[in-house]
Amino acid sequence: MSESVRLLLVDDDQELCQLMGQYLETEGFQVSFAHSAEQALPLLATNGTYDLLIFDIMMPGQSGLELLQQIRPRITTPVIMLTGRGEDIDRIIGLEMGADDYLGKPCNPRELVARIRAVLRRAVVQPVAVTESDQLEMHGISLDRGRREVQVKGRSMELTSAEFNVLAELMGAAGEVVAKDQLTEKVLHRKLTAYDRAIDVHVSRVRQKLAQQLPDSELIKTVRGVGYMLVKEAE
Repeated sequence: MSESVRLLLVDDDQELCQLMGQYLETEGFQVSFAHSAEQALPLLATNGTYDLLIFDIMMPGQSGLELLQQIRPRITTPVIMLTGRGEDIDRIIGLEMGADDYLGKPCNPRELVARIRAVLRRAVVQPVAVTESDQLEMHGISLDRGRREVQVKGRSMELTSAEFNVLAELMGAAGEVVAKDQLTEKVLHRKLTAYDRAIDVHVSRVRQKLAQQLPDSELIKTVRGVGYMLVKEAE
């Protein structure tokens, strides 16, 4: 996967960028750098220039969160946020703004590579023969796994790759509780860890987007201490 993957690392720590860049390049990635949000914006003028973006949250001038806010939803490229230890609120805000994952600093380069590959795996659309299980329809929601498209009552609904996978998993198991650890592994391609709220935020984002188009329906239920369930359509 990594041989042709183009990364943009946005971090004001130039020494860290050099070290991380060298490691990422040994893993086969093509790495470009920007050392401020202002420097990154011209590089992000065109959607599709990079395959994945890595933003440090704490930077002089505009923060990584402000940069993320400026590019979403115009730029659909997956984003990983680098956050200081203990900055839980920043991590949650980043996910709510459309980040795909986050990693605390200082980060282990091997873990960063694992996160990059996990995000890319769920973002890549694999061409497959369409089967009945690829098409899910209920409550006026039409989800196409092959095309990775969702429509609600005929109107397109924009979802991040993680949000799409959340909805696909819950629709595929409609009427059944999907445990948080299972949902984390299937959606984020990693184990659920203590105090990890990433999957909760992605589920919350899906709820919000469904509520905008289906305001009178509460389709995703929280089963406290266990996980989530999408209400089965009445027969």
